[in-house]
Amino acid sequence: MNKSLLISTFAAALGGLLFGYDTVIINGAMVDLVNYFELSPSLQGWTVSSALIGCILGTILIGKPGDIFGAKRLLQIMAVLFFISSAGCGLASSISMFIISRFIGGLAIGASSVLCTVYISEIAPPKHRGMLASTFQLAIVVGILLSLISNYMLLNIGENNWRWMLFSGAFPAVAFFMMLLFIKKSPRWLVKKGRIGEARAIIEELSMHEIDTEQTIREIKESIHNENTGKRIQLFKKPYRKIIFIGIFVGIFNQLTGIGVVFYYSSQIFRIAGFSADSSMAQSVILGATNLIFTLIAMLVIDKVGRKKLLLFGQMGMVVVLGLFGYGLLSGNISGYWLVALLVGYIAFFAASQGVVVWVLLSEMFPNIIRARGASMGSFANWMVSATLNFLFPVVIGLFGSTLAAQQLGMSYAFIFLAVVSLIGFFYLKRNLIETKGKTLEQIEKEVLC
Repeated sequence: MNKSLLISTFAAALGGLLFGYDTVIINGAMVDLVNYFELSPSLQGWTVSSALIGCILGTILIGKPGDIFGAKRLLQIMAVLFFISSAGCGLASSISMFIISRFIGGLAIGASSVLCTVYISEIAPPKHRGMLASTFQLAIVVGILLSLISNYMLLNIGENNWRWMLFSGAFPAVAFFMMLLFIKKSPRWLVKKGRIGEARAIIEELSMHEIDTEQTIREIKESIHNENTGKRIQLFKKPYRKIIFIGIFVGIFNQLTGIGVVFYYSSQIFRIAGFSADSSMAQSVILGATNLIFTLIAMLVIDKVGRKKLLLFGQMGMVVVLGLFGYGLLSGNISGYWLVALLVGYIAFFAASQGVVVWVLLSEMFPNIIRARGASMGSFANWMVSATLNFLFPVVIGLFGSTLAAQQLGMSYAFIFLAVVSLIGFFYLKRNLIETKGKTLEQIEKEVLC
């Protein structure tokens, strides 16, 4: 791989790092934020989920501008929005200003999650596409870990530590903007605009003449034609209806494992479980490190073990540890560092299965002609459930009262609920998913439409 390809991929992957960093950075600031603005449980839930609502809108609204202006220019705008969001959250004088800033960050996250992944897949030569495309998911995981480490390092710097935690996201946003100045335009976008000569030159530079440039341009034109044809297809009619619903439920059950709840509220979860502020943040860092390690493991074995087998193994593992965590809080029979061990196990099971597999499935399970729209609907369902769960979590805990014992009771029921719906997800996925390991996209298409 040449320098231009690596720089362009790395720059786009920074969007994934900011995705992970900005969504989870609120974790360490949560308790001080609630106290400073005197937030009710419902307002606390809205403060977290406002970014996710922004993500949903960013995902939906970015498609047309992306076609018009191209990924490079729009990602530079997203980098500016990331900076505005981090600065606005860190300097917020009211909860309204804070929520608006979080929402702006959510728009940037949602738009980047579409633009960055599409851009990387469009610039990558076929033989490197799998590895390069996976860098975005890896960057998200690294961003989550870095945000948790940042929170831990800033925890004891004074009463305004939460402001510095939130403002820290401005620094990678600046790096993202600067790196984007050096990336290449997408060949596919250039072909769409009729700029064939520029597209040809970039394909040759990025692939180092290892592929047939003219054949690649012909394939891009055919792909654009199929995409335009696919837009006229009714997704909820036969023969596509069944696979569309499966894709939607794949996205839904991914979030019903409670992964967003654990990463956004882990510091608060550990405090309710009886740990100190320092200990809670240290344990959250351990969760982030576990997430990174098992994501790497999953990336290494997914093509050997298979998508469905890996997914079901991790899903059942999460059912067990979520149930034990809820039972432990409810009964008092499991406490202290055993609870930490359970959440570490939960993150390991998620990262080794749902964390990687769901996005691979959504990218390959749909017939070619509706792939983009099908993956978009699965992703939209995923964001919607995430926003709903993360809004409701503090509300549910608050229903049982404000004492530590009452919060533990509320949290135990929340985790038992997540265990039950994850079990339902296990049986749904076991019954409806096909194994896509080692199959061409055309083979998969024949199976899902039969």
